[in-house]
Order: sequence, then structure tokens, then C-alpha cells
Amino acid sequence: MSSKTTTARKTTPKSADAPGARSVLGMRDMEPYLDQLLAEAQLLKAQNKAGALPQSLSGKAVLMIYEKNSTRTRVSFEVGVQRLGGIAINLDSQTSQLSRGESIEDTAQVLSRYGHALVYRANRHENLEALARYATVPVVNALTDLEHPCQILADWLTLREHLGDLKGKTFAYVGDGNNMAHSYLLGAPMVGMDIRVACPKGYDPDPAILEQAKALAERYGTKVKVVRKPEEAIAGADAVATDTWISMGDEAETVQRQKAFTGYTLSEEMLAAHAPNAIFLHCLPGHWGEEATYELAHGSRSVIYDEAENRMWAQMALLSRLLKSPTAW
Repeated sequence: MSSKTTTARKTTPKSADAPGARSVLGMRDMEPYLDQLLAEAQLLKAQNKAGALPQSLSGKAVLMIYEKNSTRTRVSFEVGVQRLGGIAINLDSQTSQLSRGESIEDTAQVLSRYGHALVYRANRHENLEALARYATVPVVNALTDLEHPCQILADWLTLREHLGDLKGKTFAYVGDGNNMAHSYLLGAPMVGMDIRVACPKGYDPDPAILEQAKALAERYGTKVKVVRKPEEAIAGADAVATDTWISMGDEAETVQRQKAFTGYTLSEEMLAAHAPNAIFLHCLPGHWGEEATYELAHGSRSVIYDEAENRMWAQMALLSRLLKSPTAW
């Protein structure tokens, strides 16, 4: 699920300014350990099949704050924490003191006394930055208007399962230049993939994010490209992803966006013609008939349910690593 604002946004900062802990506010915070995180998530899945999950979060409490509706994020975090022996507590901002004007500073300071990590699904990325600034425990981005790093961690885990080594592969994204596009752009070079993004004019990714992605691509020897035609983006791709055209908060633009994204609907016919060997990804929820057809999303090349499951394993690995040594990670 995506979320996007149309106002200017800051680029994702490194989260070292959190006074007592290492936080994950965006893809760049996972860069030094991304391969290890993916390997650890795969190991957790294998251990689960063997019936022996480690209780690496035993005695740990993870507190989750939700300013936006959630299905997969909420359930995957809650179940994942509990399966590793931890305590998961969900806080709806509308039923907490945040809705009555309590400051993020006070919220962060108090919750840091109760829990060992904070997971925040925020309306604005600036709110996430503020929480991390004042918290003394790790903070994890569970979606903001700028990035959605946990989803990309799950997507790369899914691609590893289906494609093997990701170096040299090509990833294509078709749709709105939103938080999903941002995290894909930043995350693809880190695993050695080329990335092509197709967006209508006026719906491009944040220029600052694109510049960061290009710098990462230069460092890792990959390519980043933004185009207009979906067919150009997906040509020969190994994996193709899309997202809703109308993110949370964009409902007033529904008619305008549906018109702007005409021709951007992915279908089995389009992929068969231009990316015959590609697998299809979507973070869900999907609006079938808009960003993709029902047939594509539920056909043989679709891995959308693997993605949904892998949110849990990826986040379990992330929290386990963060809480092993939060000040040194």
C-alpha cells in the first residue's frame, strides 16, 4: 500500500541522530546490512519449516503506532514479533493521546520507557524523523509519504526466492512516483539490479530521491532510468511491479489520476509481449482493472501472496537484528 503527498518532501536522512539507537527510516539505513538481512529472513523461514523458530525477541516489547489504516503491515509485525517470543502492542493514533495534541517528543520519550522498539506508520515522513530524533530505542518506518522500506525488503526476499542472485537482473516499476517508487529506486542498486521506472508526466519520483538512486547506481555499477512508456520500462525485465494510482490522501484526485494513468494498466498480454519471463509484484491492496488486471495479479507469474507473507519474515529479521545491539547496528 502506498501513500504520497504532492508537497515538497525532504530526502530520507541517515538516522544516526537518534540519541540512543539505530533506526530504519528508509532504504539507505539498511544499505550496509541489506544482504545479511535478506539471508537472515530466509533462514527464519527455513527454521520455521523445521519447527524451531528462535525466540530472539523474548522479553522484548515492540510498540506500533498507526496513523494510517493497515492490514498486512499491522498483522505481519504483530504476528512476527509474537512468533519470536516478543510482545507486540498496537496504538491507533486516533485512540491515543496523539489525537489530542500530545507532542511527538513526549510520545517518543514515554514509549521508549515502555518498549524496546517503536514501529511507526506515519502520515508525514517528518513525523517519523521527529519520533526517531527523540526516541531512545530503535524506530522502524512502517510506511510514510516518502518511503516504504519494509515492503521493499520483503520484495527483494521474494525475488531472491524466485530468481536467485539478483545481481545483473532488471527490475521495472510502472505507476505513480510515490513512496514505493522511491524505495525501489534506492533499493535496486543495493542488490545489484538495474531499475526502470515508468510514470506519466507530472507524477515522477522526487528529484532528490532520483539523484540519490543514480549515485547508488554509480557506486554499485547498475543503471537507473525513468521513462514515460510502460512498454519501455518493462522490456526484457526479470520482475515487474506496480502500485495503486490513488494513494491514501489522494482520493480527491481520483478522476484526474485515472485520466493521467490511462495506458498504464499492466496486463498479461503486455508482459507476454515485452517481458515474457518476468514475475509480477504488487504490495497490495490492489485495484484490479486500474494499475493491473485481475488476470495478471492472479495468474501464474504473480507472486503477490509470497510478497505479503514475506513482509513478516523480513520484518522479523529486521527487528531481531536491531534489538540484538541497537546502539551499534
